[in-house]
Amino acid sequence: MKMAGVTYGMFTGQAGRASIRPRRENGGRGGIRSRFSTWDTGKDSSRVIRIRRLSVSIVSEDEGMHYEGYCIRPPSEADSILLQVTLGCSHNRCTFCGTYRDKRFKIKEDEIILSDIRYAARHMSKEDRLFLMDGDALIIPQKRLVWILERIREYLPQVRRVGAYANVKSIRKKSPEDLAQLRRLNLGILHYGVETGDDEIREAIRKGSTAATCIEMGRRLKEADIQVWATVLLGIGGREKSLRHARATGELLSAMDPDFVGALTVMLIPGTPLHRDFINGTFRLPDQDGLLRELREMIACTDLSRGYFFANHASNYLPIKAKLPGGKQKALDLIDAALRGEVHLRPEWMRAL
Repeated sequence: MKMAGVTYGMFTGQAGRASIRPRRENGGRGGIRSRFSTWDTGKDSSRVIRIRRLSVSIVSEDEGMHYEGYCIRPPSEADSILLQVTLGCSHNRCTFCGTYRDKRFKIKEDEIILSDIRYAARHMSKEDRLFLMDGDALIIPQKRLVWILERIREYLPQVRRVGAYANVKSIRKKSPEDLAQLRRLNLGILHYGVETGDDEIREAIRKGSTAATCIEMGRRLKEADIQVWATVLLGIGGREKSLRHARATGELLSAMDPDFVGALTVMLIPGTPLHRDFINGTFRLPDQDGLLRELREMIACTDLSRGYFFANHASNYLPIKAKLPGGKQKALDLIDAALRGEVHLRPEWMRAL
């Protein structure tokens, strides 16, 4: 997005005595950010002359939302206000993911975040859900994240639920008391990148944690009354470990007991380590039937006390929405029918991330 105009000024005088009033070129409201450079041109300290260049950028909600780079959000957040509070992902090592390769992780400045919140208050007053982008907004230090949620509550009182992405590292940095505080400020759901329950595969794709730790952190969220949307990846174990991956992931999901499970199929992204493995022949994706069998095994091994298993993402061949535990057999029967060729599958040209 285009930022406000930059104004600079120069003045001379005794150090610390002069002032400058920067001009707001866009006429809008917002915060001021400045940088000073000082040069001494004299040796007499009583008559030192300093020239300061003031670079001022006005951050205003009149400019719209300050989105940067390639942005994604979960399909379920399609109608949410999208507030970008971080750039990239704090982990950003997963071999299959190319989403944030163009960004170095950082937390956006408070002035920009507040400007976007104010813009949303002016133009998105009917939306009652908000999603914090980019990847892993939960990694923001507690005090600062609380400030963001408080500003959302102040300017967007109609927002009933705030969501974000999370991973093991970011959840581990939050104590149960921290999570309870965030929950009171309407953080209601976290989209949790689980991918697989198999530790050997987790290490191969550089998740940076074990299945046991993944389960523990998911339970920590649930204990804080924050809904968990666990994302898993069909095909991430390759052909050789397909069913093993499915069983281990079903066991992990059963132990964690998330509110929602979202299954996506691995899409090979050029430039990622997994894509290079595919080109080199060290990684082979399961074929269409193999992916259906993997999905069937995963659902068969997943026992949720009360939750939904979704496989209706655009990357999947067979859209499924099952309410567990009651809807499990119906989902398995649908997959069996698809394997017999009795159900039309999504054509390749319609599949996408």
